[in-house]
Amino acid sequence: MTKPLKKLPGVLSFQRCLLVTDALFFNLFPDGVTSPLPVVRHGIRGTQNINKTGKKEVSSAGSVVRGEVSNIQTTDSAKLDPGAEKLRVRFEVRFLDISAALFACAPGKTDSSDDLLAFREGLNRFIEKGKQSTGLEEVACRYARNLANGRFLWRNRAVAEHVLVRVKDKSGLNVCFDALQVPLNTFAEYSDDEKAVAGRILEGLRGRRDTSLLVEADVDFGVRGALEVFPSQNYLEDKARGFARPLYCVGEAPANQDRHSVQERGQAALRDQKVGNAIRTIDTWYPEYAGRGLPIPVEPNGASLDAQLFFRGEKDTSGFTYMLRVADMAPDTPEGMFLLACIIRGGVFSESA
Repeated sequence: MTKPLKKLPGVLSFQRCLLVTDALFFNLFPDGVTSPLPVVRHGIRGTQNINKTGKKEVSSAGSVVRGEVSNIQTTDSAKLDPGAEKLRVRFEVRFLDISAALFACAPGKTDSSDDLLAFREGLNRFIEKGKQSTGLEEVACRYARNLANGRFLWRNRAVAEHVLVRVKDKSGLNVCFDALQVPLNTFAEYSDDEKAVAGRILEGLRGRRDTSLLVEADVDFGVRGALEVFPSQNYLEDKARGFARPLYCVGEAPANQDRHSVQERGQAALRDQKVGNAIRTIDTWYPEYAGRGLPIPVEPNGASLDAQLFFRGEKDTSGFTYMLRVADMAPDTPEGMFLLACIIRGGVFSESA
């Protein structure tokens, strides 16, 4: 057994081994033709619905005049074309060699060079063992499941009547999934098609370069017409009064638009970070999973935005603590699989004196 380290190196970071694009939104028409689905900015007249029992000074709607009934707003929306049959969401993803994940590893002011050398050797051994392990195979299968079940669609999946996910690559892989029938919260009994996708992911994590995947989801909401769909939202630090929400879009807005009418802003999309978060929502190894039954994204401290909790905040289950024991970690164990997924996620693990 290797002598345990007291602290991680003063400089320690990993580059992410999951490259993912924004997921672009398209109208899908009955004849198979697609067109970019735009974000539009427009005005609406709604009603005020704020909790009048709260203190105005600390309310998120503190700028609202509480006696007003009308709520005049400028907002962004994304809607299907009236003639569209479905929403199509498209992105590409590629997994990189985990042997190249280590980006920086250097001593802090109080770090021993012998300890640093031992840490690097132990980390390299763990990664090399991990590349050939059944633990990495399981991690790849979990990523594949989150492509197959359409988790990356977020709210669009929740309101869909049917979702078809197609995964293709340049080598001939072409598989389809009835996404709403693929489990969201468990990882077991993978289908042959899921294993085929996982195989390509695994090849990328083991060093093969030409393993990018094209993922398309056709979302049928069960109704026809100009239906609202849900791209990412942008965060604004200081929103102007009367501005409800900005939606994420890519590309340029058309020129010479009538400023007194609805204005197109660009093509609606889900941000790459949101797609990546969905793909790596595979952590069922955290202690509370048995009671909650919900996987969380792989994060060193188990951070969950949905629950607003750290599920790995205790030292003995933190990814930082596991990293200290990396030299003796077995990649086929729950702890080892979580640590492999943390390395794939990337990030900073530096520890100051």
